[in-house]
Amino acid sequence: MRKTTKSLIAVTCATAAFAAAGCGTTSENTGQVQNQDPTKNCKGPNEKYTIGMSQANLAEPYRVRMDDDIRKAAEKVPQFDVQFSDAAKDNSKQISDVENFLTKQVDLMMISPNEAAPLTDVVKKAYNKGIPVVVLDRKVDGEAFTTYVGADNVQIGRQAGEYFKNALLPDGGKIVQIKGLSGSTPAAEREQGFKEGIQGSKIEIAATADGEWERSVGQQKMDALLKANPDIKAVYAQNDPMAEGAYLAAQAAGRNDLKFVGIDGLPIPSGGIKAVEDGRLQATNLYPTGGAEAVEAAKKLLIDCQPVPKTQTLETALVTKDNAAEVYARLNQG
Repeated sequence: MRKTTKSLIAVTCATAAFAAAGCGTTSENTGQVQNQDPTKNCKGPNEKYTIGMSQANLAEPYRVRMDDDIRKAAEKVPQFDVQFSDAAKDNSKQISDVENFLTKQVDLMMISPNEAAPLTDVVKKAYNKGIPVVVLDRKVDGEAFTTYVGADNVQIGRQAGEYFKNALLPDGGKIVQIKGLSGSTPAAEREQGFKEGIQGSKIEIAATADGEWERSVGQQKMDALLKANPDIKAVYAQNDPMAEGAYLAAQAAGRNDLKFVGIDGLPIPSGGIKAVEDGRLQATNLYPTGGAEAVEAAKKLLIDCQPVPKTQTLETALVTKDNAAEVYARLNQG
């Protein structure tokens, strides 16, 4: 399920000014990226390690599942004690959460940022302290992290767009897009990919709304979108909960003709794969949480004393009614 790109331990002394000051200085707040030895905290298999996991929120089922996947994988590594925090969609709280982990002197930091720009400096601060930082799903700006684990959001958006173009609306038509939180990197990347995927078709994105990754917000926004765009044929939502919210709004408006596509494909009873099986969504696109891969990266860094790739790209797949049952069963094996 995983392929890796090749760039190990990439951060270097980036600017001439920094070089003049001397690489590897202890200054953590200069704004410069310090050169990190990612295996510095490795003490082998006979030690205990504390890991801090800063989650953007637990309002999204995807993020609950991510924490569960980390917890489940970490249970197999007796040396690990993983402590979790929930930022509740609040950038300031997530910065405080990370600062608390720094005060506790954790051996490794995991983080799925709420938004990129506000979290970049505190992640850089952790990285400059020499703490290995594993970034999951949503990115930060720059290169001040040890490894990024996530799927290719541009590719997933492109995959969704191509499904609209080739299977769902081959003759074209108007659709609406419900995006995730505007400041989060997947929202921009999934939109970019989707536009690439529908290129050459007669599909028109009539309107876009920010659904903040949440089902209830997606439902509210869909109410307004339907009133303003009565001639739409389908909905592209950047995650499954927003697609389900849009579906509920359409049902309430008597629009049983609309088609819906989401992203996530969580293999749980309330997740997107079951929604496809049950016919509420026409398709979803798998976006693995990366929880198990993050724990594996921590194990390599802290216990095996091995570097990890700068970027670990998780594979995706289109899920339709034809393969939903098989994919659901496969992802829940073991």
